[in-house]
Amino acid sequence: MSPTAGRFLPRHELPEIDGPAFAAAAAVDRLLAEARERESDRWLRYFAPLPDRLRDDPLPGLRAAARLVRAAFGPKDSVRDALSPDVTEPALDTVDRLLKAIARYETHRA
Repeated sequence: MSPTAGRFLPRHELPEIDGPAFAAAAAVDRLLAEARERESDRWLRYFAPLPDRLRDDPLPGLRAAARLVRAAFGPKDSVRDALSPDVTEPALDTVDRLLKAIARYETHRA
């Protein structure tokens, strides 16, 4: 077993993931701001921990946080029903880009 097995590179050493993660965090910050403005407590509670996780978590936690954001855009119960497309669509786009970057990294790492 290699000495680095089970460890993850620091995020700052993965700019192809770190950049999209910061963009996703900023987009979720905008979702939170609008949720506050519209007094949407449900989405405020849901998204509140996610910007920090998107900024700071190592790769496994980052992937989980991105999937939580993505899950808010479900077919039956969606953040799109409560917040403006001006904030929801950019958030969806940035999170999808992040998830693709993670998948590319993991594919090439293996």
